[in-house]
Amino acid sequence: MISAPSRPGLERIEARFAGHAFEPHRHDTYGIGLTLDGVQCFDYRGVHCDSPAGHAIVLHPDEVHNGHAGTPAGFRYRMLYLEPRLVRDALGGAGPLPFVRPAVITDPRLLAALRPALADLDRVPEEAEADAAVVAIAMALAGLDPSARRRRRGPAAVRAVERARALLDDNVERTVTSAELEEVSGLDRFALTRHFRAVLGTSPYRYLTMRRLDRVRTLIRDGAPLADAAAAAGFADQSHMTRQFKRTFGVSPGRWRGLLRR
Repeated sequence: MISAPSRPGLERIEARFAGHAFEPHRHDTYGIGLTLDGVQCFDYRGVHCDSPAGHAIVLHPDEVHNGHAGTPAGFRYRMLYLEPRLVRDALGGAGPLPFVRPAVITDPRLLAALRPALADLDRVPEEAEADAAVVAIAMALAGLDPSARRRRRGPAAVRAVERARALLDDNVERTVTSAELEEVSGLDRFALTRHFRAVLGTSPYRYLTMRRLDRVRTLIRDGAPLADAAAAAGFADQSHMTRQFKRTFGVSPGRWRGLLRR
């Protein structure tokens, strides 16, 4: 697996797998990618999907999926994990996130937006280059969601979600209570959860868990033992971290570390 240099909110990888690849898991980002070789198979929203070479894949935040090869030769793919806040900002900030129902797509607008974003994985994209890629991808996603233009969410709700998100970002290593989120956002916990999901594609708790897992991956890349990474990221123990890691990425932390080394 190649984990490419990336910019904040935009992560890129290339990987090759044969046979079974991933257990059921989910991300709090859009997972948008290209199948390069073979047939990439997965189950998503109750449907079995096959993505041959040259097809694009769009996985919405917080949607469970797995992965396996469709042929004995395996498959190779590149994936871009895009934070929902960047999609929202690229589309003007007030509307909800676009939802693309088909997971396997040959839409020329999306393919044209993806290819340059995934073309060069050995360098950090320049800031303007990354901005252009995000806008192109966001506009392609919105074009594939017929209802996106009709739904709007007020700026006050977006600002409330941003205040809650900032609190979570600043307190990854500890428990953040619902009362704290209510105080900082000005919304009751249920209204905040509804708005948070509409704006960022996931719940406040899931968002906090993902930020903890981001920290774990950084620490593992830097050579930290798994138990130390779990403690530093705010998990109760290594077992707790391992369960969350596997649910999110479809592989255990130890296997993920091995894929990076390989």
